[in-house]
Amino acid sequence: MSQHKTVILMLGGARRVSLAEQLIKSGERIGCHVELVSYELTTRVPISIVSKVEVGLKWSDPEVIDDIVRVATEYEVSIILPFVDGAIEIAAKCRDRLPDVFIPVGDFETSRRMFDKQEAAKAFLDAGLPIPQTYTVLNAEVPAIAKPRKGSSSRGIKVFYNMDELMHLANLDDYLVQEYIEHFDEYTVDCYVSASGEILVTVPRLRIEVMGGEATRTETVRNATLEKMAADVIEAFTLRGPVTIQFIHDLDADRYLLLEVNPRLGSGVVCSILAGAPITDYIIRESLGVAVRPCSDWADHTLMTRYQKEVIFYGNSRS
Repeated sequence: MSQHKTVILMLGGARRVSLAEQLIKSGERIGCHVELVSYELTTRVPISIVSKVEVGLKWSDPEVIDDIVRVATEYEVSIILPFVDGAIEIAAKCRDRLPDVFIPVGDFETSRRMFDKQEAAKAFLDAGLPIPQTYTVLNAEVPAIAKPRKGSSSRGIKVFYNMDELMHLANLDDYLVQEYIEHFDEYTVDCYVSASGEILVTVPRLRIEVMGGEATRTETVRNATLEKMAADVIEAFTLRGPVTIQFIHDLDADRYLLLEVNPRLGSGVVCSILAGAPITDYIIRESLGVAVRPCSDWADHTLMTRYQKEVIFYGNSRS
């Protein structure tokens, strides 16, 4: 394949330096020169060491889609990838405005429902997918866990062992309330679904250590049950592109339950990529119209652990 320039616009890729590096390496393998642009609120973000940074608007700004279309046109963008929950719906809407840009996300309505934990839980139940017991104010039991309906990174989650305290939670309607499972393992399944709907890869990962809602220590594991459950989720919601699905294993009852679906690249997907799942290759190949094939030959028990590394900016600029 002759050298081809591919410009990838990352929506909210501020901290995804290692994932950006994998996109660049995928381009090199395929014979494609990858350039990155990240759409952020400030230029002073870690991604700036490997990518251009375009200062943009908040996801809630009514002008944000017009602004992203402007950036995509200015940089001749070939691919748009969302990296945070708020950007998923935006990316889905941009697809109608940018038909020549590869934007591997599902439809807008599904993206919107997945971003609201209450609506997502209802959608999971309607699809017959197993989830933790979900409560209303009338049938709640303790212990219970309350999760903000919107938000990510485990922010605002509360566990209640006392019913009075649960009932006095301010703005209870803004939370999804479910049974609290005390003894558990938590898993992520990194998936990629082709534009035609073929599930190309599913890689379960045990979340061994988590900080701020993101895995800092995670290991790939062969688990046929989770791979089948992930496929069921994908088919139920006609998902496309990279998908990150969260499950919990109730160790006392030996049952696997669906927690949430993030129709985007997860922060720990680098572990699956380096285990042999060609997820970033798939993204670039599909954008170029090159054939893609399913992959099951990824390495079991590939462990990824993270460390902190600083990026320093000098001067007093707030841009």
